[in-house]
Amino acid sequence: MWLAVSDNLLHGPLENRHRELGASFAEFGGWLMPVSYAGTVAEHTATRTTVGLFDVSHLGKALVKGPGAAEYVNSAFTNDLGRIGPGKAQYTLCCTEVGGVAGVIDDLIAYYVSDDEIFLVPNAANTAAVVAALIERAPDGLAITDEHRSRAVLAVQGPKSAEVVGGLGLPTDMDYMGYADAAFGGVEVRVCRTGYTGEHGYELLPDWDRAAVVFDALVEAVAAAGGEPAGLGARDTLRTEMGYPLHGHELSLDISPLQARCGWAVGWKKDAFWGREALLAEKEAGPRRTLRGLKALGRGVLRGDLTVLDGETPVGITTSGTFSPTLKVGIALALIDTAADIADGRKVVVDVRGRMIECEVVKPPFVDTRTRS
Repeated sequence: MWLAVSDNLLHGPLENRHRELGASFAEFGGWLMPVSYAGTVAEHTATRTTVGLFDVSHLGKALVKGPGAAEYVNSAFTNDLGRIGPGKAQYTLCCTEVGGVAGVIDDLIAYYVSDDEIFLVPNAANTAAVVAALIERAPDGLAITDEHRSRAVLAVQGPKSAEVVGGLGLPTDMDYMGYADAAFGGVEVRVCRTGYTGEHGYELLPDWDRAAVVFDALVEAVAAAGGEPAGLGARDTLRTEMGYPLHGHELSLDISPLQARCGWAVGWKKDAFWGREALLAEKEAGPRRTLRGLKALGRGVLRGDLTVLDGETPVGITTSGTFSPTLKVGIALALIDTAADIADGRKVVVDVRGRMIECEVVKPPFVDTRTRS
């Protein structure tokens, strides 16, 4: 998952704060990001048991503004914006047809500000592609802008997240995927009941240039609650335990929403969205492979891009893998051929550099989900 560090990296607004906290860094999506502070397992455990604080300001931001903005975005992305309204956010997918398959340019969060304004949070490396696709097909009168450095993104996740965020006087009583605009220390902050860990949590989007005011207060509040600052290492182990897709692993131009089990984020009754015809055709025929969970039955850490075998027959490939700090075993997500007809509970093996690790096929999440609680 982690790329070798190069000299041409982008830097977030809080890098000096992370250095003061003793973070180790790595490149991710073209950005220099904190990987861990006290250690991935400790940060993972803190998020599951108390609270973790993540700086994910590398995530993209974009704005679609003008008459009919919501209508246009709804005609472009898979999910149905008609199901929500102002003050709500929605997980959705930006697709394109590649070789008859609805490939995924990106998965993202759409914030419904008004009928004439939609704020988007794509993945860091895909922001330019999403913005370019929107601009290419936009009707006259719509302004579509890359707002990558307009806001930082701070994720407060865990059982004590409401205590931490509420302790700063910020709103916490919104429903899942609801958001509210507020202020802290003179800094405008958008607070949304979202997250990528499976725990009750919030994502705070303060002004980029003044994000340190909010971050410093959160560091103090998280420590008082018994939590930890957490890096992208823990973010990855947490999301893998939940079976959440990561673009470039479980979603890509070669992996459709149906293959990734993201069909729930498709507005099947909508008249139009990019990749619609290819997705409908795939739905009718059935995807040729689907995302499954694998839990190691013995010692061994699973990784991505490993062959999955049923006996001696290859039946799939892992897309992500890690050691689960919660379960204390190796886990992985894998694309398994549907023709293999492998049911949950079936035993398969994963080839880890010539060592065969027996695994049980399971339906994610690997641990109980609490995101909507």
